[in-house]
Amino acid sequence: MSFYESLYSVEGKTALVTGGATGIGRMMAEALVRAGARVLIASRKADACEAVAAQLNELDAPGSAEGFGGDLSGTEGVRALVAEVNKRTDKLHILANNAGATWGEDYETFPRAAWDKIMGVNVTSIFELTRDLTPLMDAAATDDDPARVINIASVMGIVPVAGGAYSYSVSKAAVIHLTKILANEFTRRRITVNAFAPGPFPSRMTAFATATDEGAAATGAMNPLGRMGRAEDIAAATLFLCGYGGSYVTGTVIPLDGGYVVDTGDSDLFPETG
Repeated sequence: MSFYESLYSVEGKTALVTGGATGIGRMMAEALVRAGARVLIASRKADACEAVAAQLNELDAPGSAEGFGGDLSGTEGVRALVAEVNKRTDKLHILANNAGATWGEDYETFPRAAWDKIMGVNVTSIFELTRDLTPLMDAAATDDDPARVINIASVMGIVPVAGGAYSYSVSKAAVIHLTKILANEFTRRRITVNAFAPGPFPSRMTAFATATDEGAAATGAMNPLGRMGRAEDIAAATLFLCGYGGSYVTGTVIPLDGGYVVDTGDSDLFPETG
């Protein structure tokens, strides 16, 4: 193994990526497979996860992928996913909590149901899933090579911008605080907990603004660094946290946002679409 591989390889490790069939989850899953991990991909649409796993297994990469269904919209779904993971492995080296939901509506009519749904999926389910998979991470963790948790937050959880997605932005702020709480509690367990705070990346969740070439170009032009996020940005950050470099990093939030978090001008993430 070369010097570079020794820093970023995840060979022999098992990972779970929730929401791994599309968007950022798909980018993380591919990076881990290319770096040698066995990657379990779960989302509400089992057939999509199976299809993505088949695509990743055709890459001639050192890792492998398995796709199956997992609905994190409630406690029973979390329990079912935990049971499925336990059937497939007795150790979990990497947990990527990527599955999430959003809701956009005007301030005057924003409903209570949107708070309950989004907070449940984006915050409560992350807590429940991490809690219930902790024994598998305990089994994988060592002093020199901790188990890793990566939570997917958002730059909207840092900057005070909602863009009509009030419960989403607040939920992502909660994910960031939960990340820091668990990082503090898990140090003695040899489990690191970090978060990404992405800006705009091409995904199902951002399709309202980025699905067309024109929309993607306009969104990129609004970014301080002049472009949208790319799969390589997610891949490099994922392998940093899951490889050797991440063994000494916990409780951090990495803003993969092209500079929004430090921009003091117009802080809108997306162009007007209506």
